[in-house]
Amino acid sequence: MTELDKFLEAAIEMARAAGEIQMRYFRAPMLESETKQNSFDVVTEADMESERFIKAYISEHFPEHGIISEESGAEHSSRDWRWVVDPLDGTTNFNNGLPVFSVSIALEFKGEAMIGVVYAPYLRELFHSVKGRGAFLNGKEIRCSSRMELNQAVVATGMPYDRADNPDNNLAEIERVVCNVRGTRRLGSAAIDLCYTAAGFYDAYWELNLKRWDVAAGILIAKESGAVVESIRKDRNCSILVCAPSLLDQFRPLICPDKV
Repeated sequence: MTELDKFLEAAIEMARAAGEIQMRYFRAPMLESETKQNSFDVVTEADMESERFIKAYISEHFPEHGIISEESGAEHSSRDWRWVVDPLDGTTNFNNGLPVFSVSIALEFKGEAMIGVVYAPYLRELFHSVKGRGAFLNGKEIRCSSRMELNQAVVATGMPYDRADNPDNNLAEIERVVCNVRGTRRLGSAAIDLCYTAAGFYDAYWELNLKRWDVAAGILIAKESGAVVESIRKDRNCSILVCAPSLLDQFRPLICPDKV
């Protein structure tokens, strides 16, 4: 077993255990939550307990590694090996009893993702990748879509948390897209959106103003599936387009008309 295999095993173990924590809270009648940046940005007890578990596991098993995590920020983030963690992606869904939420865990070496694991505990879907080894869903290899016709495509997106205060809120992009594709979806977990694009369930996905922990694992999984991943903005944190190569030239102009 290689070092990367051991890291992958650990990431999967952490993701599954965090998922078990979340399922104990899911649809509980007295689930407590609070807001962070604004009323759209929610954190629950399940987020915090999942993060505490993952951080404790990393500290015990990999004390020489750094961590960047959504709720508590960075610890030793300048170290060569660094875990990037979203303990519960899709908190608004989770808080409202909707089953689309996930744990996202990536391991980077000198800033490059080497391992990505995304686990959706209610759906029992575990996606994983090791750099250079492909992408997998529940152990079976996945590939991105090969669809050729944009009007038959199903695509996904999301809305930034600052949408009420910032007019650069993805509405213009959505308006251009919806009339040119078969369907547009908004599930509410960027990590799942990335993985569903990797699996070919979506033909493309884009979103503005994400954070590193939202996308670190999912981007590796999408790339390893053969999808194209592009940064579409430099002024809105992680703003990405993920697309089947066969549709990229048709879809990119709808998202980035100024770059065409």
